Amino acid sequence: MAHVDEPSGTRRDFLYVATGAAGAIATGAAVWPLINQMNPSADVQALASIQVDISGVETGSQLTIKFLGKPVFIRRRTAEEIEAGRAVEISELVDPTAENENLTPDAPATDQNRTLDEAGEWLIMTGVCTHLGCVPIGEAGDFGGWFCPCHGSHYDTAGRIRKGPAPRNLHIPVMRRVSDTVVELG
Repeated sequence: MAHVDEPSGTRRDFLYVATGAAGAIATGAAVWPLINQMNPSADVQALASIQVDISGVETGSQLTIKFLGKPVFIRRRTAEEIEAGRAVEISELVDPTAENENLTPDAPATDQNRTLDEAGEWLIMTGVCTHLGCVPIGEAGDFGGWFCPCHGSHYDTAGRIRKGPAPRNLHIPVMRRVSDTVVELG
């Protein structure tokens, strides 16, 4: 019996391709949940940025909120606090950098580089001591700013470390002013 020439694609070739495609789809379906679990959860994504109404913060008082699991101090400073912060020379500071994510990493720690507005009325910073992560107490310490009672770190009215074991100034998070009464963090 003579072999009849078959067309270029045989039934066997089709079965090989179909089996391979089904295997690839099954592998993708099995691996996708493993990859998807590495995405941030919905509660983390929701907290990636928040808007805070600051209209109720009186001059000389502070609002503490929680952002990304850490306290954030929103301080509306008095004229005396602004004056005290601006009177400090950079050479007197333990940490001469602003520690402000809104500026370049080497920006100097002037009072103006640490506040939200040019007038210096609003100071917004993460309320975590840079020594061991304690939460400092406001309007306390040798410089009228914040005091961490755990190990004795003293911060001035601009949140800059002035005395004690803390190596860096209190951190300024990414933020922007949405309106006169609303600030967005993150």
